[in-house]
Formats: sequence, structure tokens, C-alpha cells
Amino acid sequence: MKAIGTLLKGIGGLALFLGLVYLLYFGGQDLITGSPSRAAPALVGGGTAITARPDSFAEMVDAVKPAVVNISTTEAIRARGSRGADPFREFLERYFGEDVPREEPRHNLGSGFIVEPDGYVLTNNHVIENARTIMVRLSDEEEYEARVVGRDPRTDLALLKIQTRRTFSVGRLGDSDSLRVGDWVVAIGNPFGLEQTVTAGIVSAKGRVIGAGPYDDFIQTDAPINPGNSGGPLFNTRGEVVGINTAIFSQTGGSIGIGFATPINIAKELLPQLKAKGRVSRGWLGVAIAPITPELAKKLKREGREGALVAELVPKGPAAQAGVRVGDVIVAFQGKVIRRADELPRLTAKMPVGTEVEVKVLRDGRERTLKVKLAELPQRPQR
Repeated sequence: MKAIGTLLKGIGGLALFLGLVYLLYFGGQDLITGSPSRAAPALVGGGTAITARPDSFAEMVDAVKPAVVNISTTEAIRARGSRGADPFREFLERYFGEDVPREEPRHNLGSGFIVEPDGYVLTNNHVIENARTIMVRLSDEEEYEARVVGRDPRTDLALLKIQTRRTFSVGRLGDSDSLRVGDWVVAIGNPFGLEQTVTAGIVSAKGRVIGAGPYDDFIQTDAPINPGNSGGPLFNTRGEVVGINTAIFSQTGGSIGIGFATPINIAKELLPQLKAKGRVSRGWLGVAIAPITPELAKKLKREGREGALVAELVPKGPAAQAGVRVGDVIVAFQGKVIRRADELPRLTAKMPVGTEVEVKVLRDGRERTLKVKLAELPQRPQR
């Protein structure tokens, strides 16, 4: 036993010696020279290389920061009570029993980015909604007043114009459809008033529906996003804007790694209308739809759950006039198969008002094709 133990110790010492030689000579000249080592790409599955995490985003951030702006707004809130601030108001309340309303300023913070060199800025609608004054602060600390050019509450987008003749750096708009789950992304914004804050993460999911509206199609990311980041850009590693940071899921009000960004491709579609007429016109079918549940699919004697159930029709609306009925299942729109109910509003909204489209419906087990002339989606009352 003692001889075996001595032999094992000898083998162990030899293995340790050879390991050190390998590290120092073959793989570890960095240990001698002091230069940082770079891990080779790992191989998975059929030999696919996985690229390593970027060493730094510094060069990319330096290049894109001039296009990112911090936004602060002042909003007047009507309130009552609080004596002592205004002697005249206190006199009226004390001697005439009048509860005189007053306006108190409320300050909000957000982010945005410049999309045209003459100072057009894209941000979230909720950042500037009801604002009396809007101030935009650049990375060089210059500050300017801005005005609202157009806004679209349905997608929570707004377009501003900086009130100056200066020429600005512009954020390059990328292609959000080309994003893949797992891609690196970088958010820059104004969280809690901490200007030009940079955070990084990955794309966690695409096409998220979070109940914000009928056009939900969010990019989910774990790049930390907090109050004040709203309206700021989400960049890919090429320095292209691929999203607009819009919302977070949080029970505390701070980031827990679940943030949502509006895909930039949605904004690119709407920008011309926001600039030209201050609002967005959308095609409208005049139907209320519901998803196909497993129970409903069984009742309809269907194996799949594709399509959108027509739950309600607007009287004399486009679909009603074309012969669509409550209980129909819309299975295709202008030749595109409807796989999920929430796809239909987005497809309809993209079509120009007045376009005649083909709508394929399933009724009593048979498919019928109807032609519907789209009307304009009624505007939501502006607050």
C-alpha cells in the first residue's frame, strides 16, 4: 500500500508539472507577457462556432452617443387645497368657502434619439403627453426646447422637433426583423435622471404581446431599463437602432431584467405620416376579434387554432357591408394566412385607407372569400 501511495504521488507530481509547462508554454504566454488572453470560440452540436462576448462596447457607444438625447418635460397638474402658497387663494377659501383649483408643475424624464440632421427626435408618446414644455439635452450638454410634431398613442410613439437651426448627429436605423434571440443589444438613456447611461444585455424574445394595445409586437431584452429610459434607443452591436425602449415588467419600479422595446421597423413605417400630418392613418375592418381556443377549435371541428374569430361587427362597418358575419373565422387576409388572432390588426393597419382587400373566412365548415374596402380606423380621442 505504501509503495502504491508513493507511485501515485509521483504520477500526481508529474501531471502537475506537465500541466504548468502546458499553461506557460503552449496556452499561457499571456501569463508571461501580461497581455490579455482571448478564448477560442467554443464548438457546439455539428461544430458551429459560438463567438465570444465582446470585450467592450466602448467604440460603438462613443460613435452613437451624440444621437441620443435626454428629455425633460413640465406638465401642469390641476390640484386643490394646500393653503398658504398663495395669499389671494387663501383669502377666497377662508372667507368665501371656495376650494380654488391651482396648477402645480410636474416634471417628467425620458429619452429619445435624433433621426434627421435638422433635429427631428423620436421618443415615446407617454414621455411627452400633456407636456407644456419639452427640453432636449444632448451628450455635449447643450440644451434646446422642442415641440411635438406628431404622435401615435396606439404604438406609443412621438416625433419632436428641436427648435434650432443646428445640424445634429443622427442615429442609424437598423432592421429589427433581422434580430435573433440571443443577440447582444445596448440601451442608452436617462434612467432616474442619470444622463447618458449605457446598459447592455441580449434579446430575450421577439413578438411579445404585453397587453399595451392591438399592435403589440415587442422585443424583450434583459438590458437593464428603468424609469427615464423610455423613448431611448436600443442598439445592435453595429451601432444601429433596432428598438425604442418603452416598458418594463417590475413589481418594484426598477429593472429586474425584463424590458420591452418597440421594433424600429414599426417606427420606420410610421415616421413619414407623423412628420407629414402629425398622426397615423390606418386601415380598418370594423370587427372585434378573439383567439381560437382549444374548446372553440373542437366546436368548429378544426384540428388547428389558426385564424381570428369574429366576435363582434361594427354596424355598417367595412366588414359588415362586405358580408362578414359574427362567428366567422378569418383565416387569411390579402393572401396571408392568419396564424394568430393578434396578427390581423397589424396587417390591417398597414394597408392604406380605401384599399380593397380579400378576406378569407371559414363559415359552416366552408371557406369563402369576401372583398372588403378598408375604411380609416377612428382616431382615439386625444387627451
